[in-house]
Amino acid sequence: MKRNFSILNVETLEIHYWLNDGSHTMNAEIFNKCELELLGIFKELSSKLNVPIDIEVEALGQGGIKAWLKVHGDAKNQIIIAFLIYLATNVCFTPLTTTLEYVTNKLLDEFFEDPEIKELGKEKEKEELKYDIAKIKAKTQRLCKTIDETKIKKKRSNYFAAAQECKKLEKISMTVTDSEKKFKINTKEVKATEFSKYIMTSDELDPDEDEKAFIEIVSPVLKKGKYQWVGVYHGDIIQFRMKSDEFKSLVQTGSVRFQNGSSIMCHLLTNKKITNQGEIMVTGYDVLEVDNYYINDHPVETPEGKRKRQKKEADLQQLDLFGNE
Repeated sequence: MKRNFSILNVETLEIHYWLNDGSHTMNAEIFNKCELELLGIFKELSSKLNVPIDIEVEALGQGGIKAWLKVHGDAKNQIIIAFLIYLATNVCFTPLTTTLEYVTNKLLDEFFEDPEIKELGKEKEKEELKYDIAKIKAKTQRLCKTIDETKIKKKRSNYFAAAQECKKLEKISMTVTDSEKKFKINTKEVKATEFSKYIMTSDELDPDEDEKAFIEIVSPVLKKGKYQWVGVYHGDIIQFRMKSDEFKSLVQTGSVRFQNGSSIMCHLLTNKKITNQGEIMVTGYDVLEVDNYYINDHPVETPEGKRKRQKKEADLQQLDLFGNE
């Protein structure tokens, strides 16, 4: 990160919307949508890095459309604030296929290996500096692990989805600069033809799987139809779909009877989606297989549970056989 100014002066992010028609205007609703999502990314990062900041916007400039966000905070946090601006710039321009963990680790190494940062560490005994760079890096690294990757992905997706609505937008670039905007570094850009690489195609997330889920049955479904069962899972009342046709048949024919306190051990899927605000919401529960049901706390193995257990045992024997060979 070669530069002609001090990293302690880093406090401004320049956002440049490049237009293909030579104009200096774009749809105000689209512009405001983009800025709102960008502010949301800053809010998430600053919250998880535990560094309070205020963000101001400066008057727009021409050359397409330019906007500047000025980030202010306590002077004692200036190094982390500078890192925050670098991080925000990089995560905004990270495709969906690249993990947040990779980006943060790479940037941590680059940022704290910067010659000026290293020099600050050497001079920490000076009264006006007092920086222990190793401790600051370790703390920042630990806090980075708490950043919600799903929330960042969603807000970044919203940002580029909004930008994609502006048909005359050629590309977007972001540049870290000083308060006077004299020196520009760490410029990132993405062309409009590549916006789709940053946009989530679905709000549905991979479901959580619990192959040994214990559910106390509150209300079973005893007749055919698309009715949902009710049970207690980890202390919470849930409604779930019984997708094991074999177990449903046992219940509907009376081969399995439920009474107060009856439970099942099963393979449970917890389906989730992400809201427009980046929050994860459970959308439903599916029981795929039932291994055991309980009568007076005594487990009774189901036919499908028995087949699954026997297959696992056979697989283990096969592994042992190859291991011995």
